[in-house]
Parts: sequence; C-alpha cells; structure tokens
Amino acid sequence: MGHDSTTRNDQKLSLTGSVALGTGVMIGAGIFALVGQVAELAGGWVPWAFFAGAVVVAFSSYSYIRYSATNPSSGGIAMLLKAAYGPGVLAGSFSLFMYVSMILAESLLGRTFGTYVLRPFGMQDSPVWVPVLAVAAIAAAALVNLVGNRLVERSATVTAAIKIVGIAVLAIAGIAAAGLSSLSGLFTVADRTAPESGWAGFLAGVALCILAYKGFTTITNQGADLRKPERNIGRSILIAIGLCTVLYLLITVAVTGSLTVPQIVESRDYALAEAAEPLFGSWGVTLTVAIAVVATLSGLVASLFAVSKLYDMLRDMGQAPGLPGRTGDQGHQSLYITAGLAILMATFFDLSQIAALGAILYLAMDIAIHVGILRHLRGDVNATVWIPAVAIVLDVAVLVPFVALKAQSDPLTVVVTAIVAVLIVGTQWLVVRHRNASDDNAADDDS
Repeated sequence: MGHDSTTRNDQKLSLTGSVALGTGVMIGAGIFALVGQVAELAGGWVPWAFFAGAVVVAFSSYSYIRYSATNPSSGGIAMLLKAAYGPGVLAGSFSLFMYVSMILAESLLGRTFGTYVLRPFGMQDSPVWVPVLAVAAIAAAALVNLVGNRLVERSATVTAAIKIVGIAVLAIAGIAAAGLSSLSGLFTVADRTAPESGWAGFLAGVALCILAYKGFTTITNQGADLRKPERNIGRSILIAIGLCTVLYLLITVAVTGSLTVPQIVESRDYALAEAAEPLFGSWGVTLTVAIAVVATLSGLVASLFAVSKLYDMLRDMGQAPGLPGRTGDQGHQSLYITAGLAILMATFFDLSQIAALGAILYLAMDIAIHVGILRHLRGDVNATVWIPAVAIVLDVAVLVPFVALKAQSDPLTVVVTAIVAVLIVGTQWLVVRHRNASDDNAADDDS
C-alpha cells in the first residue's frame, strides 16, 4: 500500500513543475502581443503599466490562494464560484466567463504565433496567413495534449526555461545596447511620452497588462495534481508572478528604449521583434521569432491542458454541456470543444479585439470571485477582509476606464463582449432550469 501512495506522489507535479506550467501559460502571448497594445493606451509608461498589473494581480491572487489551499481540487475557480454562489446561474456564468477568457488567451497565442512566424517574411499583417497559422498552432497543441499528461509536464519545464532565459537575454542585451541609463527610465518621467488619455489611458493599459499575468489562475486548477497543495499552490503562484514581473519590466524597458511610442504602436502585434531589429539586426529578429514560437506553442499546450480540466469540471457540475452520443470519449471531449472554440475565435477576431474581450470577461469574473470570498466564504477559508476588498477596488479602477476608452475607439468589441456575456448568462439560465427540472422529475420518480 505504501508503495502505491509513493508512486502516486511521484506522478504528481512538483513545485518546480507547477511554477513551470504556470509561468508557461503566463509568458505566452502576454508579453509578445501586448506590449504594443498597452503602448497605445499607456504611451511611454508601459513598464509602469506592467508593474501596476503585477500589483493588481498580487492582490487578486490572495482569494485564489486561500480557497485553493483550503480546498485543493482540479476545478480551482469553478469550485470556488460554486462554493460562494451555490450551483446556480451566477456560479455557472462567471465560471464560463473564466473559461471563455482562457479560450481567448489561446486564440491570442495562436495569432501571436502566426504574426511572429511571418515577421521575417514581411507578411506579419496578412489577413489570411495569420489566422491559418494560428489554427495550425492550436491544432498541433491539441494533438500534443492527446498524447498525454507526462509529456505536457516534461515539455513545460524545458520550454519555460527556454522562454525565461530567452526573454531575459533579449531584455538584458537590449538594455545594454540602449545603454544602462535606459534603466533609469523606470524612475524618471522626463523623457517618457505620457499617455494620450492621461491617467484613464494608463489604467486602461494596466487592464490589458493583467492578461500577461492571469495565467497564474491555471495553477489553482492543479490542486489535485500537485504535491502538498495546501502549501505549494500559494508558493507556486507567488513565484510565478514574481518571475514574470521581473522579466516583463526588463523587456518593456528594453523595448521602450529601442523604439518610440509611435513605432511600438505601429508594430503593436510584433513589437518585440521590431525592437530587436535596430539593436541586433536580422539575427535579433530571428532570435525573437524563435523565442516567440517556443513561447506561444508551449503556452498553447499548457493552456489547453489546464482549460480542458476546467471544462471537465464544469460539465461534471452540470454547468456546461458535453457533446452528445460520445459517452465513451468523455476524456477528450473537453479538449475538442476547447480547441474548436479557440480556432473559431482565432479565425474571426484580431489581436486587439481578442485582448479586449479577454480582459473584460476576466476582470468581471475576478471581481465576482473576491465578492464571493468576502460575502460567503470568508470564515471557511480564513481570509483577511481587507485584501480581497483592495483587489475589488483595483479591478474596478482598471476595468471602468478600459471599457470607457474601448467604447470610444472600438465600440464593436464592447458590443461583442456584451453579446458574449448575455449569451453565457442566457445559456446558464437554460442549463440550470433544465437541470432543476430533471432533478424534480427524478425526485418525483423516487417518491
């Protein structure tokens, strides 16, 4: 018996494996696709926007850490929402907000992959080839997941190392080439282009930066697969956020040191490759593209693994439908559904629309989590009241200006987000109603 439990423990994720998976999801498209998008809103204050994003996420992570340490499970967020709001429309809707925002993150990874691969050929703006390559990348990542779990973890540790080292090398070389004085730009405002919309623009930029960190939530889905989860989930999340913060600050200082704000905005979908060119010539672009390919593909593999687990959980809780007539293949159903939806979104939306949709849905869900902890679960998970309260204030402070500015510059995306939200709540209402009716019928039959 002892041997069995030892073997089972050996098969579980270590702290390093968990940090690698979390960081793997976080350093995906986030940094490669978002620097330019953030510069559009936050101007030359990009490094501070990423730092502020880390602060918001650090406060946010508290609710997830408290709940996951008390109830380690594979469902992380879905279980938290169900515990806070009961198994009804609210919990289901916000869980699906999370699910859809994670699928949007996958389509962001796919399109970023396509954009960077095409950059050396000058085809990075192609309306045909970017989505074609995005679809190919998502399909390939789904295939890797079909092969199995051990491969995902083994590759995650290696690719996370490549990404961290690769981005660090690019950043440090970039800062060295721009002169160490560029680092002082973190502490002075003098030569930084202020955001066009002032503080509202900066806060809206922070809302997008949060997308570069939100991969930490996938660590909460690893509770059942992690050794000593009550201790290691919190550690894993904080280490991953800390690692990413340092890397993002270094790389954004390097990019803003190499390019002007208008140049970053013009090359917003591939700003890192663009920034490498004046400093290192064509080999710098090649190196950036290579790191972006590893980052996006490994991010897709890790993300599909985590998001499929979340869907399984939602289906088991009766809050998401399974595919009909495939009961023997429940294991891979969630992977097919997740990859299929990611492919659809990558085909029809561009990078800035995907980022905006993802940010709004994610922040709405995040606020619901903190409200749930404060109102219903505070005692159960021994939460300190002020931390989730600050998290709510910070989320609202970045979400409101983001939606307001998007409504002016890109009203279509705000409308699409509203439609998606209404569809999710509507389907949840129908699913819950159908489930309650089935339960009532079953109860009548029993009596």
